[in-house]
Amino acid sequence: MPDLPPAIAAYYAADHSASPEALGAFFAADAHVHDERHDHVGLDAISTWRRDTYARTPYTARPLEMFERDGAIVVRAEVSGSFPNSPIILDHTFTLIDGLIASLDIR
Repeated sequence: MPDLPPAIAAYYAADHSASPEALGAFFAADAHVHDERHDHVGLDAISTWRRDTYARTPYTARPLEMFERDGAIVVRAEVSGSFPNSPIILDHTFTLIDGLIASLDIR
């Protein structure tokens, strides 16, 4: 596993049912997540997204490599679970501000 910045490592280690308060340890209060063609803004919305996604399709994400692209940190991760074509490789593109995740785009 790559040596991830603390906030990104915390993202991968966090329980899928983490409360908004717990997510605030590594997400900015006004953070933005884009996943599956939907946007989630703020800790409450991100917490709901994480819980709902995992409830619908339990999964794990294992970071494989990390690199920078256009000022963002891209973590290529193997995502496996109970969905067709599992496992798949997805890029998680993080923008950090003051050490917290300000945005995450999963593709």
